[in-house]
Amino acid sequence: MIKRRTAFVFSAVGVAMLFLTVSPLHAQQAGGGFLKVKAQPGRAGVFVDGKYLGPAANFGWTQKYAVAAGEHELVLREPRYQEYKTTVKIEAGRTTTVSQTLQAREIPKPPFGRLKTAGFEKYAAVYVNGAYMGHADEFNGPNQGLMLNPGDYDVKVTSRAGDTLLEQKIAIRQNEVVALKAK
Repeated sequence: MIKRRTAFVFSAVGVAMLFLTVSPLHAQQAGGGFLKVKAQPGRAGVFVDGKYLGPAANFGWTQKYAVAAGEHELVLREPRYQEYKTTVKIEAGRTTTVSQTLQAREIPKPPFGRLKTAGFEKYAAVYVNGAYMGHADEFNGPNQGLMLNPGDYDVKVTSRAGDTLLEQKIAIRQNEVVALKAK
């Protein structure tokens, strides 16, 4: 039993080491580099040339994304903050780090209803009326949900690859919860 566990641990460490060495090598061979965004708040969505890559950080850990070498438009979006836009230069085989604190917007006023998501991939992007609101994992826990003023909304959920996972019209009512589930 102990030999089996030890073998499993060594196998897992080996796979992790292989991934860590092959991933940068693959980016170099593909002529790409990496982008690391240290944003406050960390849940800000990272968009490069209009494509959603994922959140800047998850549980305090900064994410690192493979990006083709060259100049790119970087946009950080978080619905409670002003959008940040800049141009970044990615060099082959190197990591470019951008640090930015987003400026808070005025806090919305009640009443609210709540939008919840369930069954989507963790970092699937959630858009309401065309605006990025966060990733699906932010809206699926028992005390989580996107607080919205009562009204009618167009909701779209996309994968990190850009595939549309769900597109639906919803009506939010005061003190009610609308739950969207992956198909």
